[in-house]
Amino acid sequence: MGHVTEPVDRRRRYGGAGAPVHAAEGGAAAIKRGVFRSERGRILRVGVVAAGLLASVATTSAASAQSGPAAITSAASAQSGAAAITSAASAPASAGLPGTSSSTLYLPKPTGSHPIGTTSLYLKDTSRPDPWVPSVEFRELMVSLWYPAKSPGRKRAPYMTAKESELLLKSGEITSVPPDTLSKTRTNAFTDADPAGRKHGLPLVVLSPGHTKPRTELTALAEELASRGYVVAAIDHTYENVATTFPDGRVATCVTCEIKKNPAWWEKLAKSRAADVSFVLDQLTGSHAKWKGARLVDTSRIAMAGHSAGGASTIAAMLKDSRIRAGIDIDGTTEVRIPDSGLARPFLFLGKPATYTPGEGDAAATWERDWKQLNGWKRWLLVTGAEHTSFTDLGVLADQIGIDLGADIPGVRAMDITRRYVAAFFDLHLRKESQPLLDKPSTRYPEVKHCSPETRTCR
Repeated sequence: MGHVTEPVDRRRRYGGAGAPVHAAEGGAAAIKRGVFRSERGRILRVGVVAAGLLASVATTSAASAQSGPAAITSAASAQSGAAAITSAASAPASAGLPGTSSSTLYLPKPTGSHPIGTTSLYLKDTSRPDPWVPSVEFRELMVSLWYPAKSPGRKRAPYMTAKESELLLKSGEITSVPPDTLSKTRTNAFTDADPAGRKHGLPLVVLSPGHTKPRTELTALAEELASRGYVVAAIDHTYENVATTFPDGRVATCVTCEIKKNPAWWEKLAKSRAADVSFVLDQLTGSHAKWKGARLVDTSRIAMAGHSAGGASTIAAMLKDSRIRAGIDIDGTTEVRIPDSGLARPFLFLGKPATYTPGEGDAAATWERDWKQLNGWKRWLLVTGAEHTSFTDLGVLADQIGIDLGADIPGVRAMDITRRYVAAFFDLHLRKESQPLLDKPSTRYPEVKHCSPETRTCR
């Protein structure tokens, strides 16, 4: 029990696997070209790491004021059910790279006017056992909150722990950079800064990451929304990603990575995530809310967005919980079907043309199926040149490290587009602010195509 159990699927690369998608290429020739197939057939292309940048990352001074605790494995575990969970002791982390160094990884600055605070919540749902490790009699979740702050705090928030960085890089077989590299990423939020806003004045957006990926992969999007006056809650769906660190130091790793997957399994995953989302909403908006700033949340203005499996889970969550007034699926193939009665709340599909061009392939067919059942405001947008990870922090960070994920659009540009369109959607539907950007193609963002599934055209 004194070790962290690693995911056994060694085919998975840094881009990770999300909700199911399909592709036609594979085999030994593809592997030689750096093309790897996930369990559902999605192709990820991982290129060669830039030698000069890696040398700089490896040799830059390790002095920083932002070092903090790192999770390390302990010889004893506090939980049953748990080859996949370890107890951990606290030890000094490797210090981060200097903030002035060009080698320091960083997230793009948000564009809103508010300083950003952030905090983490440990939540325990005693009403149900864990869906993936039944011997754990309750569902444990870690949630990160971002919110507008009264002023910048003293301590810039860490991106992830050194152990989480190590396991995420290891799962992608990225060994040419120091294992704690991602933990040194410079964020734009400040730990436990005092929240700002009037009582019941802030909309709430829930974020759900892709399968195998931590909640931190959506930090840049969360920071953008918080800077614009939203409260954002990103959920780590325990045992569904490479590492979730609990406050007592235990590290839960990826049980679901080892499970053979089919459409019914992906549907189970989406419904399990929907249960997680409803529980988190209860904890943030109920009479005994777990966050000191909960009084700021306007419970009539709640929405959700997710990437990959998290995006696919948005539909499941909206069907389960009427509190979620609008939703976004970012590049996630859906399995949970909308009933014949339809879904009348606003919904946005945002993805990449290689997978979600109408009329082309099984993944796009799931969006077309759902499109017919969406009875309210809806859009289908595709970002030319994007890859699966382009919509997350991983696209930005991979570019900085020098890893080619196969995208034909820079990570920072793809993130700018993602943040702009996601914010426009929520501003329209939670704040009732007009957003012409969502109505037709934009000269500022020519990469974004508006698609009509009825005519199977995108312009």
